Amino acid sequence: GAGLVEYLCRAMSHSAVLAEPKDIARLLASYARQGLARVEAADDERFLTAIRLALEESLGVRFEGERGSHFFRSTLVQALFYGIFSAWVLWALERGERDGPLFKKTPEDKRFEWRTSVWHLHAPVMRTLFQQISDPESLKSLELIDVLDYAGDTLNRVNIPAFFARFGEGEAVPYFYEPFLEAFDPDLRRQLGVWYTPAEVVRYMVTRVDRALKDDLGIEDGLAAENVYILDPCCGTGAYIADVLRRIAVNLRKKGLGRMTGAEMRRAAAERVFGFEIMPAPLVVAHLQVELTMQELDAQPLNGDSKRLNIFLTNALTGWEPKAIKPLPFPELEEERERAERVKQETPVLVILGNPPYNGFAGMAVDEEKELSDAYRTVREVQAPQGQGLNDLYIRFFRMAERRIAEKTGRGIVCFISNYSWLDGLSFTGMREHYLDAFDIVRIDCLNGDTRRGGETPRGEPDGSVFTTNQSVGIKVGTAISTLVRKEKHKPAKTVAFRSLWGTGQTKREKLEITADDAPSILYETVKPTLKLGLPFIKTKVSKDWFKWPALPDLLPVSFPGVTTSRDGFLIDVDLDRLKSRISDYFNKNIGNEEIARRYPEAMKTAAGFDAQETRKELILRGGPTDSSFIRFAYRPFDNRWLYWEEDTKLLDRKRAAYRPNVFEGNIWFSAARHIRKSSSEPQACFTKHMGAYHLIERGAIMFPAWIYDENIFSKNGCCEKKRPNLSDEAQHYINRLDLSVEDLFYHVLAVLHDPEYRKTNKSGLRMGWPRIPLPGWPNGKVKNATERIARSAERGRKLAELLDPDAPVEGVTKSPLNPQSFVIAVPRTTDRRGISEEDLAMTAGWGRLRQGNIVMPGQGHVVERYYTSEELEALGKSVSSLGETTFDVYINARVFWSNVPAAIWNYRLDGYQVLKKWLSYRERGILDRPMTPEEVKHFVNSARRIGAILELTG
Repeated sequence: GAGLVEYLCRAMSHSAVLAEPKDIARLLASYARQGLARVEAADDERFLTAIRLALEESLGVRFEGERGSHFFRSTLVQALFYGIFSAWVLWALERGERDGPLFKKTPEDKRFEWRTSVWHLHAPVMRTLFQQISDPESLKSLELIDVLDYAGDTLNRVNIPAFFARFGEGEAVPYFYEPFLEAFDPDLRRQLGVWYTPAEVVRYMVTRVDRALKDDLGIEDGLAAENVYILDPCCGTGAYIADVLRRIAVNLRKKGLGRMTGAEMRRAAAERVFGFEIMPAPLVVAHLQVELTMQELDAQPLNGDSKRLNIFLTNALTGWEPKAIKPLPFPELEEERERAERVKQETPVLVILGNPPYNGFAGMAVDEEKELSDAYRTVREVQAPQGQGLNDLYIRFFRMAERRIAEKTGRGIVCFISNYSWLDGLSFTGMREHYLDAFDIVRIDCLNGDTRRGGETPRGEPDGSVFTTNQSVGIKVGTAISTLVRKEKHKPAKTVAFRSLWGTGQTKREKLEITADDAPSILYETVKPTLKLGLPFIKTKVSKDWFKWPALPDLLPVSFPGVTTSRDGFLIDVDLDRLKSRISDYFNKNIGNEEIARRYPEAMKTAAGFDAQETRKELILRGGPTDSSFIRFAYRPFDNRWLYWEEDTKLLDRKRAAYRPNVFEGNIWFSAARHIRKSSSEPQACFTKHMGAYHLIERGAIMFPAWIYDENIFSKNGCCEKKRPNLSDEAQHYINRLDLSVEDLFYHVLAVLHDPEYRKTNKSGLRMGWPRIPLPGWPNGKVKNATERIARSAERGRKLAELLDPDAPVEGVTKSPLNPQSFVIAVPRTTDRRGISEEDLAMTAGWGRLRQGNIVMPGQGHVVERYYTSEELEALGKSVSSLGETTFDVYINARVFWSNVPAAIWNYRLDGYQVLKKWLSYRERGILDRPMTPEEVKHFVNSARRIGAILELTG
């Protein structure tokens, strides 16, 4: 277990000769984990409280709640160990040990002593923090001395020449920081988005900025010019600052300064290059990395006099305007804040570049930051922003940079790599409108790599993040490099210079490296943002008639969000009897709340807007339940279940009271979304006759009916029908002209939304708003053959609805006589060719697992990909062209499996879900608490065959 790992690490530190930086990082991380556990268990927090309060006041943050407290302690422990490591590196360099002999037993006069680390830390604020953390009384009360001794012993076992041969000057991060944090706290690493920006990306951005200074702003010396002040506002471990210094050195060497180059570099570092970082731990590494870079460039480090590296511990999003502030308890923190705010308020920064954080830590609430994005919430001509995207942390960095360059300095360059959602997302319409006004030039290197949108290139090949070589780890959102140029004689941009890079992360990095010095005219094509689409900064694809067609709500004006229970495990079940048993227990006044909480924790967990005990008390007094409250429920695609629908309380989180009366016999529904979030290659319209879940679509379903309940409507013979068509006046007029019905129009819409060519042609429009429905001759219907065209499409829609409805038998597909294709798809078989009994149907192949709160997470399961047999190929015939070149055997357990689930069927996605895999995830034995039934096995068979028929119909 963990104790053995710690023991082995300790043994290695005392006995082994070490050289590999990543191994050393992991060893130090093992000691740091022990240290953190002791710090979190410590009773005496007086000195910790003093540091916490000082940092909160200095940085304008709050380490709130349990997570905030853990984050604060983790940060301090990391800073302590990074400080020791950085001090050791500098100690070795100062003593000239890097080229010395390997000493297997270190003489006493050549030993590194961690207690003197403070002498090697050149940033005053880090010396102060280190002194406070490493104070003997503090270390003793926190029981940290022995783990720091282990760390010191480890460093004294290092083969220093071999270490530096691997370490690589100026590249401390991939060799130490990342492996340390991955071993120390991988969850924290993911939360903070600590993924080292690849060197090729950093070099590309720095080179493009240098060229833009020369070409666009007419500054001949680029980054080396004495009037060019550069800031990385989120410098992390210092990669951008180090590369800016390298580029300055390149430019200076071209001026023929000889040995004066180092001195000029030193002056640039002292006067014109700035970095801000809010976390002490990476700040230590940033100072180390930049100091090593200075040595690499033959420029002496900035220490020993009044000059220092301008890398400050500060919040880059606050302090840009003068205001009254409280004094800080430590003079060094006070000086750090004052110097950082002089940069913010007085320095004419001309370049802002870097990699802003993609997400904020929830335990660090800030005061003035959120106001930064308010400027992007107001629009002039473009449609108003929708959604929560402007709350993302990186947007605040964009606004800070735009305000500094465009509004204060009056000219300059912003160059960030960030989440690419802002390029065309509906939340960022105002931001894009703002930037076209504020900048003269907008250049976008779209790096794609978004696993949420399928993670594929336009050719269907893997499209990885530029940050990783493995799509399963690291940054999973798409990214883009944005270069925004403001000229002194400003003219608002009318167009965007755009290019798109696809492929693996390594491929993209190579392309960036190769093209770093190319002229913009070679790299980019011109994109003119379309106002009606929200001014997207990417190439758009939409039909020329898109804006002539009516949007979905213009046809079917009434819709309802799906039902949200927030207690799915209690209120929803595949078995009606099991659901009734739970609800019966809940209404049983003879069973106490404690026992209900033990049996059904979800039902008795109080949450915002839901008092569990008061709700149960109220319902027991009312009496119930009634049989009519148990209703069929479209939970996921091809997955109808039972729901207990409760109208009187908040037992259902969002029950949609107005929705329920419209779910009546004979009504038909489909789901739709206001705009697609993922790939346009998959439909987002699921047909049902039942009430639908809000997550019937992965991003939140809006349910559109064909009919609306209306108690004031009666038929001519006096019999109450109480329904009317869900049509706008324009839609009613249109179908009247063509002698069509509301259901004709409904099924035509369903067919359109499942048409791959429609989605492909109009993917940009679908990204930016409601689907628009092509209707011949809209709005008056005066087009030849309009009725026949709609009728043909509606007939196709009816066939689709039949296939999408898991309760509807389909002749040839799920109902005998089966067609040859269906007969061979998803056939239940066994590995030993013996029969299958009900006892053999326990799902144990790892398709799903329960997470906290009874949330079901999909697992990897077990599938075997293979080629078709000759018998399967013969039966599938021409259908195989739409089903893929390979097929899968999908396993229930080690013995039982479904044979021949063609690749296109297995990978079929509807409403954001991989349909068959999603269905399987809920049927694992540990989730169902029973084996699958024969009916459930046949349901999977029928679902696979339905999907095959859908692919053939829509292909």
